[in-house]
Amino acid sequence: MTSTVELLAYIPSPPQGVWYIGPVALRAYALCIIAGIIVAIVWGDRRWVARGGEKGTVLDIAVWAVPFGLIGGRLYHVLTDWPQYFGEGGTPIDALKVWNGGLGIWGAVFLGGVGAWIGCRRRGIPVAALGDAIAPGVLLAQAIGRFGNYFNQELYGRETTLPWGLEIFQRVNSSGQTDALSGVSTGVVEKVVHPTFLYEAVWNVLIVVLLVVVDRRFKIGHGRLFALYVAGYCAGRFFVELMRDDPAYELAGIRVNSFTSVIVFVAAVAYFLLAKKGREDPSELKSKDYVENTPVENTPVENTASEATDSDTDSDDGIATAKVADSTSVDAKQDVDLKKPDKP
Repeated sequence: MTSTVELLAYIPSPPQGVWYIGPVALRAYALCIIAGIIVAIVWGDRRWVARGGEKGTVLDIAVWAVPFGLIGGRLYHVLTDWPQYFGEGGTPIDALKVWNGGLGIWGAVFLGGVGAWIGCRRRGIPVAALGDAIAPGVLLAQAIGRFGNYFNQELYGRETTLPWGLEIFQRVNSSGQTDALSGVSTGVVEKVVHPTFLYEAVWNVLIVVLLVVVDRRFKIGHGRLFALYVAGYCAGRFFVELMRDDPAYELAGIRVNSFTSVIVFVAAVAYFLLAKKGREDPSELKSKDYVENTPVENTPVENTASEATDSDTDSDDGIATAKVADSTSVDAKQDVDLKKPDKP
């Protein structure tokens, strides 16, 4: 009886992660990534405007950051799981199939940051300030993206008997061959595992709330809120990695992502402690185009100076006119004297 109740409490995996509309494949993983990007851009832009920036700036920067981030995320995944693609029995061409899953957040943040820096430099705005504005939205996007792993039945933890364990179904394609990514569930449960995707998603949401509260209370700027986001994510990711059981590249028997979590965490905390306190002035968030196109109004001092100049000119003209009049009077008097007859 107890086992039946526990079985009913398990979290079922989706029966499939891909749907076809004719020849077009709709992949849940891609849809989750896109949804996360949209949320990050919309919320990030609102936060940027609230800080004094221009509306639409985050979308303009995303044109650079998103492609760089996707490339960086894929590169990190391939480099840390290279035996899967270039080892014995691997298929190198699969390294390009990003739609099958596999984006390393570390590479996405690093190269995405490079793209954001390029975009910010072109607009003349501080990239650190932009990072603070988009930090909560980016982390919420990561939480949404984790549900793509749920649909792909990947990145799960070790087997468990906990009531919230995740059921991993057997999936087969139209030919009856096993296909965990693109296949459809047969209803057969292969194993019950820790839903590490859910653990990480919940942790991310908690850190998002923390970032918003801290930012409102302490007015954090100069990239320190972004550093807090990175540190918070790394702390949770470290413990999630300890529960995962899927194949991954290891160093000294430890998953490489665990090493990365510790190193990046230390760097983020150091930046948070050493960076400039306070927040940027709103005027610093305006793009160079905005500054160049903003007309400069004449100040009262300038008007007063102009009026004084005009007054001085009028005064000089009056003096000159008076002098001319005096000269004319003298000339006229001399003419009268010349006309008078000389006395005998």
